[in-house]
Amino acid sequence: MIPMPGRDTPIWSDAEILECVSVLPEAPHVKTFTFRPPSGATFVYRAGQFITLDLPVPGGNVQRTYTISSSPVTNAYVTVTVKAQEGSVGSRWMVEHLVPGMQIKAYGPAGLFHLPPSPDGKYLFISAGSGVTPMMSMATTLFERGEDPDICFIQCANRPADLIFRKRLEYMASRVNGLQLHFVVSRNDPYEVWTGYRGRFNQLMLGLMCNDYLDREVYCCGPEGFMESVREILNALGFDMERYYQESFQAPAETKAELTEFDDVVPQENVQAQIVFAGSKVSSWCSETDTVLAVAKDAGLNIPSGCTFGVCGTCKVKKLSGDVHMVHSGGISEEDVEAGYILACCSNPIGTVEVDV
Repeated sequence: MIPMPGRDTPIWSDAEILECVSVLPEAPHVKTFTFRPPSGATFVYRAGQFITLDLPVPGGNVQRTYTISSSPVTNAYVTVTVKAQEGSVGSRWMVEHLVPGMQIKAYGPAGLFHLPPSPDGKYLFISAGSGVTPMMSMATTLFERGEDPDICFIQCANRPADLIFRKRLEYMASRVNGLQLHFVVSRNDPYEVWTGYRGRFNQLMLGLMCNDYLDREVYCCGPEGFMESVREILNALGFDMERYYQESFQAPAETKAELTEFDDVVPQENVQAQIVFAGSKVSSWCSETDTVLAVAKDAGLNIPSGCTFGVCGTCKVKKLSGDVHMVHSGGISEEDVEAGYILACCSNPIGTVEVDV
């Protein structure tokens, strides 16, 4: 029996092995594993950090890094929440074979993606898939401090059954006023009613969910493509990206710059571009921050349009050459994008662009 922490309990270090004391199913192919050291030592870490587990898989041990999903306020144990991805070795072994009583060598905690020492600000947490794990640690930490937090929590998943921690998040939100939850799914579960947001997370959804996003610190975690789309949305809306932090659950940041510096294409007002309207034999110079639709109207050309922020798809036109920066809200399919179509209302020219207008 592992002793409970006492007044003089030491702090855990990675010189001591960890014992798995419980396994909790969370979602399809997702489980939460709770670890405690046999000595009863306590854990010291920051919400959002990770530990590295040395896993005894067939063929030889492998080391895998997992974000701690529990809160450092409750320091008697740590949990990691693991999804058995297709083709994974370590995560699949954990989900299929790791049971209470087994002991695992661990290293850490470590990582730069975490809440500040005095987390008293306004936060926007955006996650997809198992990228929700650091957000859960952060939200639980703010909840367990006993003060009313100010969190807008947005979680995206393929379908409702894949929303990890949904019930625990709903419980916390029912006990405080300052935790606002929003779930986004790509599709429904069969024979289940879903009344939340559906589709791809976009800037229109962000405005509806969190209208004061410009005033918040943004933490984002998920697949690389998802985080890139979130950055595009925030850049397009004029967010101060020095207040944006991200962590890939596949590749934890090793330097502070990785959390806040990105090689994203961001249209600049002082950079000149050109749009060639091939069908009308008109060419117009403009700024990168001008949209194809606005430049067309200034040139006396008519591109049918409706919403003007990438939802209705009315302004879809064929791009013949060049590059644009397009941040839409679901008004165009991936197939159309691959075929060369753009939405004129939310496409900014980069360099020289030719369109079939």
